[in-house]
Amino acid sequence: MASGFGKIVVGTYVEIKRSDGRIHQAMVTSLNEDNESVTVEWIENGDTKGKEIDLESIFALNPDVAPDEEIAPSPETPPPPTPTCVKVNKIAKNRRTIAPPKNDTPSRDNRAIPTRARPPQPQQPEPAPPPPSQQPAQPTQAQTQQQLQNARRKSNCVKEVEKLQEKRERRRLQQQELREKRAQEVDTTIPNYEIMYMIRDFRASLDYRPLTTADLIEEHRICVCVRKRPLNKKELSVKDLDVITIPSKDVVMVHEPKQKVDLTRYLENQTFRFDYAFDDSTTNEMVYRFTARPLVETIFERGMATCFAYGQTGSGKTHTMGGDFSGKNQDCSKGIYALAARDVFLMLKKPSYKKLDLQVYATFFEIYSGKVFDLLNRKAKLRVLEDGKQQVQVVGLQEKEVKCTEDVLKLIEVGNSCRTSGQTSANAHSSRSHAVFQIILRRKGKMHGKFSLIDLAGNERGADTSSADRQTRLEGAEINKSLLALKECIRALGRNKPHTPFRASKLTQVLRDSFIGENSRTCMIATISPGMTSCENTLNTLRYANRVKELTVDPNQVMEGGRPNIHAVNQLDLLDEEWLSISPQRDDLKLLCEQNEEEVSPQLFTFHEAVSQLVEMEEQVLEDHRAVFQESIRWLEDEKVLLEMTEEVDYDVESYATQLEQILDQKIEILTELRDKVKSFRSALQEEEQASKQINPKRPRAL
Repeated sequence: MASGFGKIVVGTYVEIKRSDGRIHQAMVTSLNEDNESVTVEWIENGDTKGKEIDLESIFALNPDVAPDEEIAPSPETPPPPTPTCVKVNKIAKNRRTIAPPKNDTPSRDNRAIPTRARPPQPQQPEPAPPPPSQQPAQPTQAQTQQQLQNARRKSNCVKEVEKLQEKRERRRLQQQELREKRAQEVDTTIPNYEIMYMIRDFRASLDYRPLTTADLIEEHRICVCVRKRPLNKKELSVKDLDVITIPSKDVVMVHEPKQKVDLTRYLENQTFRFDYAFDDSTTNEMVYRFTARPLVETIFERGMATCFAYGQTGSGKTHTMGGDFSGKNQDCSKGIYALAARDVFLMLKKPSYKKLDLQVYATFFEIYSGKVFDLLNRKAKLRVLEDGKQQVQVVGLQEKEVKCTEDVLKLIEVGNSCRTSGQTSANAHSSRSHAVFQIILRRKGKMHGKFSLIDLAGNERGADTSSADRQTRLEGAEINKSLLALKECIRALGRNKPHTPFRASKLTQVLRDSFIGENSRTCMIATISPGMTSCENTLNTLRYANRVKELTVDPNQVMEGGRPNIHAVNQLDLLDEEWLSISPQRDDLKLLCEQNEEEVSPQLFTFHEAVSQLVEMEEQVLEDHRAVFQESIRWLEDEKVLLEMTEEVDYDVESYATQLEQILDQKIEILTELRDKVKSFRSALQEEEQASKQINPKRPRAL
């Protein structure tokens, strides 16, 4: 390649400066010799962009690819009388090179042409002059004029070399100043400080319009929003980067670090749009104002309302729903549970509702590994049954009447103290269960309205379905399945679908009445962690929330003062015919997996089937065992009476033998039946273990 392009070849990565001052890397795709420029391309927001840049601008930011400084002497110019080693600069392609002056006078530009003397050479005898016939002819006038023109042309080349040297020096100074400026602005002790610099430059181009209390509260039957928490102490201690930006009231951007094949690092900026987006400075009161507060009135209008907090463990779900933490102590008065209860009691005082004579009750239970436990009754295990009217009943769930907000706070503290938690692959203390707190309005004993507030289990546990530990597998399977079912039930609610797959999980089964009826409203709060180390889980959370209510935004319109070009994606309309063709008797789990083929592989579906069968058989075995135990108590009493009869001198031996035989037959029949069920249960345990080993290693996209 010509020296004018230096070390630049097609495929070289160089730094370029944009019109708005941003500096980033781009790849050289072509060299333009006519106008001494190069064409570069780069990827921005998923699109390939390019521009043409002159060599001078390229060399100013990339001195390492500029032309070398040395140049070979011109073969057209004879060496000086005293030979010297001359050092000059190369010049651009198609420009002629020059030799040092023919005399020993130092050059006017000593920097460009330094010289050094060679050791003296031995003198040779002068040759005899050639005869006149062999002497060269005297130069003609035309030849003399040509020599003068060549000398003038060479003089112009010297000036060109000097200009190139000056430009190169300026470029070096500019590059040095740029490096010093970056060193001052960026703490190079921070890991991934280059990524931080790229994020900072990107954010500088955004137009920020965050959510404020002055914004209108919109009416949504299904409201999906996102809340970003601040970096926590652990993330700050390891200098983790904040890769989440919320430029406006409904847009969330994730700056995902990527790396090319040549190890060049860059950002992939992914944009999501929701009904509301809360940044890390937002308080619980502000979140409640736009999410759960509009739903309180629904339950007074004989409706059902649900509010979910969804995200990975440590992303702020329990903080949002339960209240602020100060160390390990939680201020329950600042959570959505308490804020909703406060407004319920305020609404009761309004004249329009006071005349209804409503009573307020509260329940608090958790769903762990497909089982329901009452958090207000010493964690008693409860059964979930469906009556003849297809109404789901949680048998034995205690409802506590509450008269004020303080009563609610006491119940929340009791329930939180015994909620199941434990260690996961990603977190040392993970929420392993779904906590469901319900505020129920009753009028003369009958249900008037119900508000369910759910703190879901950490979604990263849904990936723990291939663990070597069975209990962890069952936990992960139930969380995975319940989150998928919850998403589909909300989507069905939003589109008034003829069938809701609520039987696919215990969570959606106990919340069935919240997904039916015209007067049902739902809000989902997706909580996300801002750290770069949580980027994968954050993207999974956002993709899940996005599929609940699919809305899109043009990311290019968010930048440089543009207004988002927002439109709803009505992809669910395409499923209408398919939904209508499904029989109501079709298995909800199979339906759920078929509607989520991207998240559920065939192997994972088989595993979910095995787990569901295992959970059902476990409940049946436990129920039968409990019945046998109760029957055994009766048998003992009968046998005691029978033995007492034998102590009489003239007891009826025939009667004794007959009664004993009847007792033994009953025992054998019932115990044999229980034994067979236990054998089937053991076989189901083996099938679950085999199915877990066949799970496709690809992780679900949204969980």
